Amino acid sequence: MRPLIKYRGFRPIDHAHNARIDEALYGQRALSETVFSVIKCTLGDAMRARFWYREFCEIVLAYVVYNIKRAIKQ
Repeated sequence: MRPLIKYRGFRPIDHAHNARIDEALYGQRALSETVFSVIKCTLGDAMRARFWYREFCEIVLAYVVYNIKRAIKQ
């Protein structure tokens, strides 16, 4: 597992970590952030479940609804 968020770069080791980050994957991070933002705006950002497994199911259903809406628009 490799990080995609860049280090702030205070120390030389931070610059070394930033050099190892794949730029193509880092560019895809913006796409996922856009999807997160759209889902929050359209479906709301409040979680109604109290337990982690129900929260997970709620998140999965939100992404399924988002994908269905995109498929219908195209």
